[in-house]
Amino acid sequence: MTRLGIYLVLAVLASSAVRTEADDPAVEVRIGSKKFTESVIIGEMLSHLVGEAGAQPIHRRELGGTRVLFNALQAGDLDVYPEYTGTITQEILADRDFQAESAIRSALAEMGIVMGKPLGFNNTYALGMRKPDAARFGIKTISDLRNQPQLRFGFTNEFMDRGDGWPSLLRRYGLPQENVRGLDHDLAYRGLQAGDIDLIDLYSTDAEIQYYDLFVLVDDLQHFPRYEAVLLFRADLANRVPGVVTEWNKLEGEISTKQMMAMNAQAKLERVHESAVAADFLNRRWSLNLKSDQQTRLAMFWQTTWEHLCMVGISMLAAVLVAVPLGVWAAKQARIAQIVLGGVGIIQTIPALALLVLLIKPLKIIGLPGLGAPPAIVALFLYSLLPIVRNTYTGLVDIPAHIRESALALGLPGWARLRLVELPLASRMILAGIKTAAVINIGFATLGALIGAGGYGQPILTGIRLDDYGLIMMGAVPAAGLALVAQGLFECAERLLVPKGLRINT
Repeated sequence: MTRLGIYLVLAVLASSAVRTEADDPAVEVRIGSKKFTESVIIGEMLSHLVGEAGAQPIHRRELGGTRVLFNALQAGDLDVYPEYTGTITQEILADRDFQAESAIRSALAEMGIVMGKPLGFNNTYALGMRKPDAARFGIKTISDLRNQPQLRFGFTNEFMDRGDGWPSLLRRYGLPQENVRGLDHDLAYRGLQAGDIDLIDLYSTDAEIQYYDLFVLVDDLQHFPRYEAVLLFRADLANRVPGVVTEWNKLEGEISTKQMMAMNAQAKLERVHESAVAADFLNRRWSLNLKSDQQTRLAMFWQTTWEHLCMVGISMLAAVLVAVPLGVWAAKQARIAQIVLGGVGIIQTIPALALLVLLIKPLKIIGLPGLGAPPAIVALFLYSLLPIVRNTYTGLVDIPAHIRESALALGLPGWARLRLVELPLASRMILAGIKTAAVINIGFATLGALIGAGGYGQPILTGIRLDDYGLIMMGAVPAAGLALVAQGLFECAERLLVPKGLRINT
């Protein structure tokens, strides 16, 4: 039964990745973008141009970080995404210390990846403060920060670890600050405005710099390299869909820093949909007649609800089919009990985003997509094992010895004792473990949006990025409601599956 359940789950996952030519005759081009507005806008431009070339664009928006996108590009789960030259040299190829463009292109070519020519604007890192604070402390350059060790810094989580981020900035300038925390880029602006932090990292084309009237510190030691926007795409794309690459080449050198800042402001501050912003730029530049493809909030709600239910339902079914037998095995074999419990416990300690990233390449090896629902479902399955295995094990080993002896005295064989006596007695504990796993699963599934799995996490991510509380609530409230529904369903299940004498309320 356990093997059958695993095969069924793998079949469902594989079916989500396999599309026949009859189902979709247009060639699919998979586009990725990072979880900040500028990247999403460029991703929408690419989507429009893919459509103009007669192919089918699939835009996986707001993916979580450089490594997620680059690994997916290498694995073939993405065909293209917008990147920056500074990130390529300082993060992706940091171990090679390349500076010459020809060397960078050669190194990427060895990986089967092509770097396009710059799109025309430089979006480098910078540090920013509120103007009154900069004036009060007499800060004009990054070197001036050495005299203010009490300042509180808030940097994006990626900036905290990357080669050109906080560690190297700290060494380069000899900064004394110790109150440094990592947080989401969009939340950092709000924390700065509220006075909770004193300085944040900026992207130089951010519309919020002008909106919040921030002072940008001079990089007097020239620590940050240039971050020219480029496209990274798979080398086989030019042969597979040659017209698409030709369309993308139109963008090279055509987007100025001023234009990019204006588009960021349209999307972020004026709340114009990124698809409309991208279409408007392309229409004006090349006299096209592109239409923006915007989804209504009601349609988004139903789509994210279905995606969330699929992730939770499939992963929970697989977890129950695997974890309950594992718990029974551990209870029956004392020698392997600690190995089983320790194994599922270790899985639970792996950070969620790290697990999602680590699954990209292994899933690709076995023929499943490394982005989208499959890795999210596998991660949810793994995280659901511990509470079910632990409760199944505990429920069985805690059965009083005299009851076991009575069942044995009746002459019941091992399987009959398990089915007729032990599992019914442990059923309340097992259901409690499944219920706990389900509630955790529903909440954790929101992180699936970071790898393009959708679900309720998608409006939450978009809402945080756009400072739109309506979108945040559109994801958070249904997720909480779904957890309550799951709680109620398990209460009903307890009445049906747990013997009356073992229920809490008899």
